[in-house]
Amino acid sequence: MSRFCLRVACVLGCLLLAPLAQAFDLNDLSRQLGKHPVVRGPFVQEKHLRAMARPLTSRGLFVLAADTGLLWQLKTPIAQDYRINADGIAKRTANGWQVQPGNNAAAQQSRLFLALLRGDRTGLEADFTLQLTGTSDNWTLTLTPRALLLQQIFSHIEIQGATLVQRIELFETQGDRTLLKLPDSQASDALTADERDAFAD
Repeated sequence: MSRFCLRVACVLGCLLLAPLAQAFDLNDLSRQLGKHPVVRGPFVQEKHLRAMARPLTSRGLFVLAADTGLLWQLKTPIAQDYRINADGIAKRTANGWQVQPGNNAAAQQSRLFLALLRGDRTGLEADFTLQLTGTSDNWTLTLTPRALLLQQIFSHIEIQGATLVQRIELFETQGDRTLLKLPDSQASDALTADERDAFAD
């Protein structure tokens, strides 16, 4: 009987310890999102305004290069390319890329997107309290701003994903919200020639 009890105790111990050993934490998420040099795919962005019954919807393509920045290629309702990197936000024109005038809200949102898609935990924790739930193939990360400027813009932000980020929803303090859906993102080891040129200009 004592041996049987010992075996039962061992089995129960293994079962209790297994979830701890397999727990998915912020370090795991950061490694999972940060291991891909390039991520690209389509996006759908919905801007839900309190004063409008239907959201403002835009569609396009994005390319994220972990060491370079983000290309945001808007296709509808108008065609316009943007580049976001350490220098700020630039718009493509007939004369090349033109850096856009400073906008605190836009700059904060751009840096946020870069940090999220890169899996930059350090960059996020500088401005947010992070709460992660779920598993590596079905997780939700909730960001609560602690920086004063961000508290004036966002009440909280929710990010969902699996291997890559699939959905980002920004809840603004005034009641509006922005939903960014990334339905078919693909990881890659390198940029295409056109993408390299776009980052190099």
